[in-house]
Amino acid sequence: MQFTIAPDDLTSPDVLALLDLHLGRMHQWSPAGKVHALPASQLRQPGVSFYTARVDGQLAAVGALKALDAVSGEIKSMRAEDHFLGAGAGHAILLALLAEARARGYAWIGLETGRHGAFEPAHRLYRSHGFRECPAFADYVSDDFSVCMRLDLT
Repeated sequence: MQFTIAPDDLTSPDVLALLDLHLGRMHQWSPAGKVHALPASQLRQPGVSFYTARVDGQLAAVGALKALDAVSGEIKSMRAEDHFLGAGAGHAILLALLAEARARGYAWIGLETGRHGAFEPAHRLYRSHGFRECPAFADYVSDDFSVCMRLDLT
């Protein structure tokens, strides 16, 4: 499947609907205080670059790269449309985010995700690209609900 990855301004109804779905699922699987997914308004903030993956114009996946400082970044709000799960959409958006992180000169990139079994496909995807569990960074706390992962880029 051929994915077209491009920066996005977070105004398309399909993008906003997928982000709403993502937030809803995060609240379904994690306690409210452990949901760190960002709504569209926060994904539009300076220091956050948001991308979409599309197939023939149809939204397949979204993801964002947030600058933590000059040498590190964080992956935020990665989500594939349900009918694109397992079709490589997550892989495609992750590759684009990693390429952007390298282009920015980041030494490492991290992410926070849930520990619930529903997150296992995401864990497998991240591990397949070299991410490993790491101590909590930024304001996160690793516990029974949350895990941080990291990939060294240099």
